[in-house]
Amino acid sequence: MSARIDKSWVVLKSIENDQHDRCVDLFQRPDGSFGFEEFRRDVEDAGAWTPVAFYSGTAYATGEMALSAAVARIVWLAEAL
Repeated sequence: MSARIDKSWVVLKSIENDQHDRCVDLFQRPDGSFGFEEFRRDVEDAGAWTPVAFYSGTAYATGEMALSAAVARIVWLAEAL
């Protein structure tokens, strides 16, 4: 889990691309807001997930709003869904 995903946040869904080298986590914070973050996994990083963007700082009122924002910003995500 990335440092950008606070331990108090609950990951609701993790979506990987077909190559299993990109991932988006959709999460909910204790205050009830939602968010997402994108990660990559590279061989040289021993398979660890590394954040590639700074999306997790934005809060959304619903999980659906967070997912829609993620699809609008992350090129490969719509196809993975």
